[in-house]
Amino acid sequence: MTAVEVLHRDNDFRLLRSQEDPADNAYWCFMHAQRFTRDTSYRACFSTPLIKEIREFQKRTSDALTQRATNGDTRLAHVVLASDANVFNLGGDLDLFCRLIRARNREHLLAYARQCVEGVYGFHANLNRNTHSIALVQGDALGGGFEAALSCQTIVAEKGVGMGFPEVLFDLFPGMGAYSFLCQRVSPKFAEEMMLNGTVYSSDELHKIGIVDVLVPKGEGIAAVHQVIRRNHRISHARAAMDRVREICRPVSLHELMQVTEAWVDTAMQLGDKSLRTMERLVRAQEKRPAHVVEAPAAMHHEHVLQSAAV
Repeated sequence: MTAVEVLHRDNDFRLLRSQEDPADNAYWCFMHAQRFTRDTSYRACFSTPLIKEIREFQKRTSDALTQRATNGDTRLAHVVLASDANVFNLGGDLDLFCRLIRARNREHLLAYARQCVEGVYGFHANLNRNTHSIALVQGDALGGGFEAALSCQTIVAEKGVGMGFPEVLFDLFPGMGAYSFLCQRVSPKFAEEMMLNGTVYSSDELHKIGIVDVLVPKGEGIAAVHQVIRRNHRISHARAAMDRVREICRPVSLHELMQVTEAWVDTAMQLGDKSLRTMERLVRAQEKRPAHVVEAPAAMHHEHVLQSAAV
């Protein structure tokens, strides 16, 4: 039995597995709950139902933290975003994108994009002032999946995981926070390069340039998260203060993210048939990739990454 398996479970969700660790004041959110990833048709992306459950998890967690604070519990809290699938998250719902763009339905596409932004911002800054968020990346994080990881204040990744933005393959850009969150970790110039070159980087490479905070061997991610939590509790005041300092010096506001995602929607609505066909091919590739079988992620290496990333 792992350390996580003994925690309190919330079984109300369908696509999430949420668990609470009262001793560490930590709340775990596992996307792509195991009972669904056994379905070979399941795509481990940000479907609308998954986004809604993530928002509900965030609301429940925020309410619980507020209640604890009311009762005098001022300990630093942690929220961990992870996955039950062999991937962290493959990004936005490309099938939905295609259908809405072909139907010229800008209103619904914008509503979907805003939901995504609210979700990533929730992990970034909108749960509780005394909360530190951690992304546990044990499988590939692509597009919006990578953005979700970047929204967290600490990224723990296992070796050999692929992360990147493939949106440029269909002439789009990642519009749910990539630029804003990357610029808290690397230079704006390198952030743009990452968003436009279509490269999937290895977690090992991203650790060297400071995007991944903690890199551990395969299978050791959960233990590493517990180590991060224990370390943060030993320096809880300093850790909480540094999170606030980061937001003072390099703030990311919900308004900023909403403006960017509206630009993303406007760009998406301009895509032609060639781009949409590429998107549809990627959907078929996702469908052929079983979410429940552990496999070695394929990450393209990018050799000049280290020379370009200085802030």
